[in-house]
Amino acid sequence: MAARGEEETWKKEEDTGIAPNDEEDDEHDSKERVLQRYFLQEWKLVKSLLDDIVSIGRVSDPSSVHKIRSIMDKYQEQGQLLEPYLESMVSPLMFIIRSKTVELGIDSDEILQIIKPISIIIYSLVTVSGYKAVIKFFPHQVSDLELAVSLLEKCHNTTSVTSLRQESTGEMEAKCIMLLWLSILVLVPFDISSVDTSIVNSSGGTGEDELAPLVLRIIGFSKDYLSNAGPMRTMAGLVLSKLLTRPDMPKALSSFIEWTHEVLSSTADDVVSHFQLIGYSSLLIKAGSRKVLVDVVPTIWNDVSVLIKSGSASRSPLLRKYLVKLTQRIGLTYLPHRLPTWRYVGKTSSLGENISSSVSNKNNQLNHSVLPDNSESEANSNCPEDEDMDVPEIVEEIIEVLLSGLKDTDTVVRWSAAKGIGRVTSRLTSGLSEEVLSSVLELFVAGEGDGSWHGGCLALAELARRGLLLPSSFPKVVPVVIKALHYDVRRGPHSVGSHVRDAAAYVCWAFGRAYHHTDMRNVLEQLAPHLLSVACYDREVNCRRAAAAAFQENVGRQGNYPHGIDIVNIADYFSLSSRTNSYIHVAICIAQYEGYLHPFVDELLHSKICHWDRSLRELAAEALSSLVRYDAAYFADFVLEKLIPFTLSSDLCTRHGATLAAGELVLALHNCGYDLPSDKQRQVSGIVPAIEKARLYRGKGGEIMRAAVSRFIECISFSRLPLPEKVKRSLIDTLNENLRHPNSQIQNAAVKALKHFVQAYLVARDNKGGVTNNITSKYLQLLKDSNVAVRRGSAMALGVLPYETLANQWRDVILKLCSSCAIEDNPEDRDAEARVNSVKGLVSVCETLAWERESSDIDDLSLFHLIKNEVMVSLFKALDDYSVDNRGDVGSWVREAAMEGLERCTYILCKRDSMSYTGKSDMLEPASKQPNSDIVEENQICSFFDVNLATNLVGGIAKQAVEKMDKLREVAAKVLQRILYHKETFVHFIPYREKIEEIVPNETDLKWGVPTFSYPRFVQLLQFSCYSRPVLSGLVISIGGLQDSLRKASLSAFLEYLQVNQDINKESKVCKLSTDILWILQEHKRCDRIIIPTLKTIEVLFSKRILLDMEAYTSVFCSGVLDSLAVELKAAKDFSKLYAGIAILGYICSVSDPINSRAFSHLLTLLTHRYPKIRKAAAEQVYLVLLQNGSLVSEEKSEKAIEIVSETCWDGDMETAKLRKIELLEIAGLDAGVGQLKTTSNVTSSKAGKNSTTVDENESYSSLVESTGF
Repeated sequence: MAARGEEETWKKEEDTGIAPNDEEDDEHDSKERVLQRYFLQEWKLVKSLLDDIVSIGRVSDPSSVHKIRSIMDKYQEQGQLLEPYLESMVSPLMFIIRSKTVELGIDSDEILQIIKPISIIIYSLVTVSGYKAVIKFFPHQVSDLELAVSLLEKCHNTTSVTSLRQESTGEMEAKCIMLLWLSILVLVPFDISSVDTSIVNSSGGTGEDELAPLVLRIIGFSKDYLSNAGPMRTMAGLVLSKLLTRPDMPKALSSFIEWTHEVLSSTADDVVSHFQLIGYSSLLIKAGSRKVLVDVVPTIWNDVSVLIKSGSASRSPLLRKYLVKLTQRIGLTYLPHRLPTWRYVGKTSSLGENISSSVSNKNNQLNHSVLPDNSESEANSNCPEDEDMDVPEIVEEIIEVLLSGLKDTDTVVRWSAAKGIGRVTSRLTSGLSEEVLSSVLELFVAGEGDGSWHGGCLALAELARRGLLLPSSFPKVVPVVIKALHYDVRRGPHSVGSHVRDAAAYVCWAFGRAYHHTDMRNVLEQLAPHLLSVACYDREVNCRRAAAAAFQENVGRQGNYPHGIDIVNIADYFSLSSRTNSYIHVAICIAQYEGYLHPFVDELLHSKICHWDRSLRELAAEALSSLVRYDAAYFADFVLEKLIPFTLSSDLCTRHGATLAAGELVLALHNCGYDLPSDKQRQVSGIVPAIEKARLYRGKGGEIMRAAVSRFIECISFSRLPLPEKVKRSLIDTLNENLRHPNSQIQNAAVKALKHFVQAYLVARDNKGGVTNNITSKYLQLLKDSNVAVRRGSAMALGVLPYETLANQWRDVILKLCSSCAIEDNPEDRDAEARVNSVKGLVSVCETLAWERESSDIDDLSLFHLIKNEVMVSLFKALDDYSVDNRGDVGSWVREAAMEGLERCTYILCKRDSMSYTGKSDMLEPASKQPNSDIVEENQICSFFDVNLATNLVGGIAKQAVEKMDKLREVAAKVLQRILYHKETFVHFIPYREKIEEIVPNETDLKWGVPTFSYPRFVQLLQFSCYSRPVLSGLVISIGGLQDSLRKASLSAFLEYLQVNQDINKESKVCKLSTDILWILQEHKRCDRIIIPTLKTIEVLFSKRILLDMEAYTSVFCSGVLDSLAVELKAAKDFSKLYAGIAILGYICSVSDPINSRAFSHLLTLLTHRYPKIRKAAAEQVYLVLLQNGSLVSEEKSEKAIEIVSETCWDGDMETAKLRKIELLEIAGLDAGVGQLKTTSNVTSSKAGKNSTTVDENESYSSLVESTGF
C-alpha cells in the first residue's frame, strides 16, 4: 500500500508539474527531479496539448503543433532538459501512428493526414535531443517492420509544399521519422525473409541468392534518399549501415558495394554523388563488424585511393573530409580492436585519500603509485605480443593519407585527419606509434605552411588525449609546441597563424588533462611562461582566451603551481577580452611573479615591437615601458641596447616599433628615478639624427616614422635627457618639418613634442630670450603662408608655446591669431582646419598668458582688455562660420572649437573679475536676475565680463543648440551647462539665469543630441528678448530644413511654445515673433542658407494662421515680408526658395487691402518667370487666390480671370504666357508697370549688409596638394 501511495503521489506530481518539495536544495535532488523543476511552465502547457492529441488520436488543431515546436526550439542548446520527458512524449505519439495505421489500413489516404503533424512534433524532439535519445522509445516489435516500410513507401511519393520550416506541413518530417523507425526495426533478431509476408503469400519462395522483397524495398528507398540534400540522406545512410551489416546480409552488402563502385568509378564528375556515397560508406564501416567488412573493404579502398587523387577531391573540401573519414575507418577495420598496453594511463587518487593524508605523504604516495605504472608501461611497450602483431601493408598507405590530410588547406579536413591519426595509432604497436609521432613532428618545419602546423598541433592533442604520447617523448614535443604557440608568419600587409596558436593552446590543454602532475612538473615550468605570454600579448582574443584556458586547466589539474591560482584569477575570460587591458593591466600584474618578466619582455621585443599592425606596435611600446618598474637596470642595460640598432632596421615595422619603444623606455626609466649612463645617453640622443641621415622619412612608411620620431622627442623632453646643441637644433628642425606635414596625426604628434621640447631645452637655457623670440617670430610669419598645412601647424605650435616665448610678442600673437580665425578673403587660401587650429591656438595662448599673469601678480590689465575686445569678438565671429565644401559643413568644426574657446575665455575674464571685486559678490547675484539694474551698470565699470558679453555668449551657444547638427547641439548644451554650474569660477551677469538653469539642469546623461528632448527646452528662450533673435535664427534652420524627423521635432516644440500661455500672452508672443522674423530677413539678406528655411518657416506658420491674425500688426509684418521677397525672389534660381515665396504670396493675398493687392501683383509677375515649373506653380496659386478672395477682382470679371488661368498652358510658350499675364493685370485693374516687383522702401540690389559666408572650399587644397609633391 505504501508503495502504491508513493507511486500515485509521483504520478500526481508529474501531471501537475510540481515537485514534492520545491524548497529542497538542487544539490540533494536527483537529476530528473532537478530537470523537471526547471521545465515546469512549459511542461504544463506541452502536457495539456499532448493529452488532447492522445485523447483524440490525432492533431485536431495545427496551432498546437507549432506551439510545441516553438517551445522545444528554446532548448536547442540544452537538449538534456528534455530527457526526463522524452518517453512520456514519444511513446504515446508513436503509438498513435502505429495503431491508426493498423486501424485505417495502409491504403487509406487519411493516414498521412494523421502522421504528418505528429511527425513534426517528434522530429522537433530529434533536432533538440538527438536521434539516439529519441529512437529508444520507438516501438520495435517484429510486426512493425513491414508496417514502417509501407508507411515510408506511402510518404515517399509525397512532396513538400514549401521549404520553409515554419510553413512545413510534415512531408519531410514524416520521411525522417519513418527512416529513423526503420533504423531500429532492421535490427530484429530474425531473418528478415521470415517476417516478409510477401514471400509467404507468393506461390514460390525466394532463391538462395535472391534478397527478400522487403530488403529490396528498403534499399531502393534508401538509395533514393542518398541523393537528397535534406536530413533524409543522413537517416537513409543510418538505415543502410544497420541493415547491410547484419550477419544474414552478406549478399546485399556485396551488391551494394558493387553499385557504389560503379558510381564512384564512373566518368561523370559528380561531386555530390561522390561525397554522399563516401559519407554513407564511412557510416557503414563504422557500424559493421570487422568480420563482416573484411571482404568488401579492399574494393572500397581502391575506389577511395583513386578518388583522393582526382580533381573532384581537390575542388571539394567536404569530399576530402569524407574521404579522410572513410580512410581512417578502413584502417581501423584492418587493425584488430584492442587496448594497447603501452599507452599512458594517469594515476588518480580519491578525494578521501587526499584529505586523510598529509601533503608530504600524499606527494610520496602519488609519486610511488605512478612510478610502477610508468615502469610497467615501459615494460609493456616491449611486450612480445605487441612487437609480433602483424600490421597489413595497406595500413601504411592509410597512415600516409591521414598524414597528408593534416596538411590540407581546410580546417575540417585537418581536424578529421587528426582524429583518424589518434584512432589508428591506438591500435598500433609502441614502435609504430613512435614512427607516427616522428612523422607528425616532421610537419613542424619552416618550409611547411600554416596548415601543416595547425594539423600537426591537432594530431598531437589527439595523441595526448588518448594517452598515446608517452612522457618520454616530451623532450621532442614540447619545443615544437612552444614554437607553435608563437607561430606568426607575415603575408603581405597581414599575417597568418592565429589558428596555429589556438591549436597549440589546445595541445597544452590536452596535456593538463591527460598527464599526472609528476610527469608534467617540468613540462609546465617550460610551457607556463609561453602560455601566459600568448594570453597577455596575442593580437587575437580567441588565442588569448585559449592560452589562458590551457594555463587554468594545467593549474587546476597539476596541483600546487607557484602563484597559479592568483594568475588564473587575474587572467580570466573577461579581463582578456580587451587587448589594451591585457597589455597594460593583466600583463603588468602577472609580471610581478617570479619567472615571467623576462619571457614577457622577449615576447614584446621580438614579436610585438615589429608586428605588422601599427596599433599593436604602439601598444607593445607602452606595455614594454610599463614593465620597467620591476627591473630598471635590466631594461637600461639589455633591452635598450637591443632597441637602438633596431631603429635603423630596413624593415619599416621594426624601426617604427623600436623608435616608439626606445622613447617610452627612456621616459619610464626617468619616472622610476633611474639615470642612464653617459654612453647610453649619447646613443639615445643620436637616434633621431641617425634616422634622418639614413633618409628613413622618404618613401613608404615615412609618415608613421615621422609620428614615431615626434613621440620619441616628446619622451626624451619629458625625461630631460642631456642633448648637445647640435642635436637640439636638429630636433627642432625635425619638429618644424613635421609641423608642415599635411597629415594631421603627424602635426598633432609634433605639437605635443614641441610643447615639452621648448620648455625643456630652449626656455630653461635661453637667458637672453633670443632663441625663443626667433621661434615665435617664425611661427607668426608662417600664419600667412600660402601652404595650408604650414598655417595649420604654425597655429597649433603657437598655442603650445610657453609663456617665456610669448612674453615679448604676446600682443602680436593674439592679434594675428584673431585674424587667422576669420574666413580668408582669397578663396584659394580658405581652409577650415587652419581656422580650427587658429581658434584652439588663440585660446591656449590666452590661457597661458592669463595663468602666468595671475601666478606672478603682474598688474597689467591690457591682456584682459585685449581678450575682451579682440579675442571674444573673433570667437563670436567664428560662431558664424558656415563654410561648406565637398566634405559638407566644415564650418561646424570651427563653430565647435569656438564654443569651447568662448567657454575657456569666459572663465579667464570672470576669474580676473573675481579678483577685482571679491567684496562685491553679494551684489552680483541679484544683478543676474535684473539685467538692467543700476547695480549691473555700476559693476560693469570695473568688469571685463559684462552683461553684453554674457548675453552674446548665451545667445550664440543657444543658437547652436537649436540648429540641425546633432553633435553640435549636444556640444552646445554641454558647454552652456558647464558655464552655468562651473565649480571654480562663477559666471556673472547672465540675464535670466534662474530660468536658464531650469531649461538646462545640472544633471548628467541628458540626451541633448535627441531632438525631441532638446528642442522643447531651448525654445523657451524665445520668451526673453535678449535671446530670442539668435535662438530663432538657429531654430528656423531646423524647421525649414530637409531632414524630416528634425523638422517635425523642432516644429512641434515651436508650435507648443506658441500655444502655451505663460507669463506673457499668446498675442504678444506672436507679435514679438513676427518682429524677430523680420529682423532675420533683413539681417541675412540674400543669404540662402538662412533665408530659404526662414521662408519655409513663415509658410508653415501662415498655413496654421499663426501670423495672419495679429490685427493691425499683420499688415506691418506682411509688408516687411513682401519687401524681403522683392529682394530675395529677384533673379532667384533656387526652386525651393521660389516655391516658398509663391506660397507666402498666396497666403498674404488673403489679408485685407492694400497688402493683398500688392502681393497679388507680385504673384502675377511670377507667371512669366523663366522657369516653366515656377510659372505653373504661380498659376496654381493665382487660381486658388481667385477662388478664395473675391475682393481682388470684381465679381463680373472673376470668372474670366479663372478661365484664363485654368485654360492657359503656363509651362508652355513664354509669349503666350506674357499675353495672358497682361490680360490678368487688366482684369485686376493693375498696370504692367505696377506688376513689377517693388518695395515700399528704398530697396536696392546692392550687396550691402551682411553677406553670406557660405563658400566653397574645394580649391583651398591646391597648395596642400602642391606641398605633397604632386
